[in-house]
Amino acid sequence: MKKTLIIGSGFSALASACYMAKAGFEVSVLEKNEQIGGRASIWEKENFKFDMGPSWYWMPDIFERFFADFGKKVSDYYTLEKLSPSYRVYFGKDDFIDISDEPEKIIAKFEEIEPGSGKHLRKFMTDAKKNYEIAMQDLVYNPGKSILELVGLETAKRLPLFVQNISQTVRKNIKNPKLRSILEFPVLFLGAKPSATPAFYNFMNHADFGLGTWYPKGGFNAVAKGMAKLATELGVEFHLNEEVSKIETTENKVKNVRTNKGNYTADIMISGADYAHTETLLDKEFRNYSENYWQKKVFAPSSFLYYVAFDKKVDSLQHHNLFFDTDFEKHSEDIYDEPKLPVKPLFYANFSSITDLDLAPDGKEVGFFLIPVAVDLEESEEIHEHYFNLILDRIKENTGEDLKPHVLFKRSFGVQDFKERYHSCRGNAYGLANTLMQTSILRPQIDNKKLKNLFYTGQLTVPGPGVPPALISGKVVTDYILKRIEKNN
Repeated sequence: MKKTLIIGSGFSALASACYMAKAGFEVSVLEKNEQIGGRASIWEKENFKFDMGPSWYWMPDIFERFFADFGKKVSDYYTLEKLSPSYRVYFGKDDFIDISDEPEKIIAKFEEIEPGSGKHLRKFMTDAKKNYEIAMQDLVYNPGKSILELVGLETAKRLPLFVQNISQTVRKNIKNPKLRSILEFPVLFLGAKPSATPAFYNFMNHADFGLGTWYPKGGFNAVAKGMAKLATELGVEFHLNEEVSKIETTENKVKNVRTNKGNYTADIMISGADYAHTETLLDKEFRNYSENYWQKKVFAPSSFLYYVAFDKKVDSLQHHNLFFDTDFEKHSEDIYDEPKLPVKPLFYANFSSITDLDLAPDGKEVGFFLIPVAVDLEESEEIHEHYFNLILDRIKENTGEDLKPHVLFKRSFGVQDFKERYHSCRGNAYGLANTLMQTSILRPQIDNKKLKNLFYTGQLTVPGPGVPPALISGKVVTDYILKRIEKNN
């Protein structure tokens, strides 16, 4: 069997490991950290369990499709629960909207808040569903190698949606600022400013309203563990605490991979680690892109994260909560236009132990807070403490519930932590923004142009940021490799 070596054990790496093993390759995965899962790590302390990264389980069909490729089901590896309501959005003191898990109820809520908006939302959602179907069937499983990938009949009909942006389509008929922010938030948190994101990406709204928000019991780390279990069943070997320090080459191929524990050789190498970091492991003449290239790219946000243990159950909040009680557009500008620390940030509050009692001791709660911030920000303990207190103050102001006296312990995680733990380029949390000029063939390529056996997968290449796209990326790169092998034989 030919040997495949994979760097990293995030979702794209796990997916590619499974597909390569299924194709008959001997697969080894090198993970620099102490556990499998990449950003879907878990942190445990005093019987509290915290997801360190992803927490929104959207697009369940993508996960089902992945496991079905191996004759398996999601339920063979972890348990899902659909959340109802999906999430809550706060706009001020005792002013919130609960987003139902049923599309018709969401339409009715829009109509209640802004008469006439219900019919516009229905059409918007019909378009979003069609865009989702086209994206999943015709676009996202392509390798981003040719403009012809975008020239199908259905995509041709939707070319105007790549010129228009999401803000334009949302604001054309929806006037209420609260409703606008609900429709625009998925792309802000997962990629770019709504005004810079092609309208075609409103398929994320179908992922939100149409498919619902789910929760994998045990948290997102349970998904990574499930994929790793499948990989192990397929014969994949995992090596933890093993960081790659150098990729050595001979002629036009990867020859040897050096780690802190030894050396590895492979016939094929796939990096699911940060793309830009992987390139630094190569001599300059074998890199696809320069450091200047990465500095010019538009990155999705970084984040200030907080993992917090509370000595009581939270009374006033849902599993997922968005706090939009401040200027949505101003925070976007602070991330993308003139990057700086936000004065009045939006933030996200997650209390997953409301749904999953196994994550915290009886009568206690797990809290996870996230503030989207610009990449490359300077930070300090004082800055992190300031924003932590701001979050708890705003929760008290909006809900009346004072959580400060109930904090048992906390841990913060920021831009520098993303760089150190994940070698994240410029400290990004999500990858490259989904702007028009960073779509499909305009994203970093999945193959090394100078080394014929080195390939890339993950959020900095096709199809883009987010966990479901990462699973897709793992399939895309392996399909591409296998087709190249078949062509050359």
